[in-house]
Amino acid sequence: MEMSETSNRVLAALLEARTGQELTPSRRWRINSALSGLFRERGVANAEQLVGLLGQSRESSLARRVVEALLNNETYFFRDRTMFDLLGTRVLPELAERRAETKRLSIWSAGCSTGQEALSIAMLICEQAPRWSGWTIDILGTDVSESVIDLARQGAYSQFQIQRGLGVTQMLRWFAETDGGWQAKNAIRQKVRFEVHNLLDPPPVQTEFDLILCRNVLLYFEGANRARAFDRLASALALDGRLLLGAGETVMGQTERFVPDPELTGIYRRIEADEEALPLSQRSASR
Repeated sequence: MEMSETSNRVLAALLEARTGQELTPSRRWRINSALSGLFRERGVANAEQLVGLLGQSRESSLARRVVEALLNNETYFFRDRTMFDLLGTRVLPELAERRAETKRLSIWSAGCSTGQEALSIAMLICEQAPRWSGWTIDILGTDVSESVIDLARQGAYSQFQIQRGLGVTQMLRWFAETDGGWQAKNAIRQKVRFEVHNLLDPPPVQTEFDLILCRNVLLYFEGANRARAFDRLASALALDGRLLLGAGETVMGQTERFVPDPELTGIYRRIEADEEALPLSQRSASR
């Protein structure tokens, strides 16, 4: 059964209101498959009937679960190896030089889904152990979806998930095989923490990040929400910090808060403005 335009608008409005993401026509093909589990659970046959339940139900959990089902949680370990190579050979070493006095490094993986990106960063740092000896390193993974953050906190992955992006050596070094799959070892888990966070909300912490990865997330935002998300990212990033976007994403024509790094493709830095030098606590909360 083809979904009506009214139901499309209801679901699109719900998704945008809760997450800032846009349910474009090109994404509508997956609505029925994404919601199929809720169809069975609620005893309905299609999206039209589920939208009807949304209008009748006072359960806030139903709307939340519909939104979470519509999100694209595609991720895997070391997604885009070229970018991680650049991170390991150029970005992290440069940050190590700039933070040599304090020996503190703060990294944010925004839109982390089930945690593979944040754990990939932890593996990268552990594999550069001599460089980071004596450092305090905090890696924060956030996502708007409560269900994927719950999974990220468990650090447990299926055989299919563990093989996506990891070679045998890394898999055996950083994960322990269990009856149900593979469990991330404490060496990388203890470097990462996970929280639920909406990119359109104020930054998740009051300290500035040295590095932010927000990859393959903003492409789902429409113009105004994308610009607002860039403002949030800028307010959370240290003045000399770096932002990494997905391969198909750019700041060009999207925001005035970032510019491309002149030397590193896919890396962006904040534009230096008078307000940018103010402490985070003194910046406008309205952005």
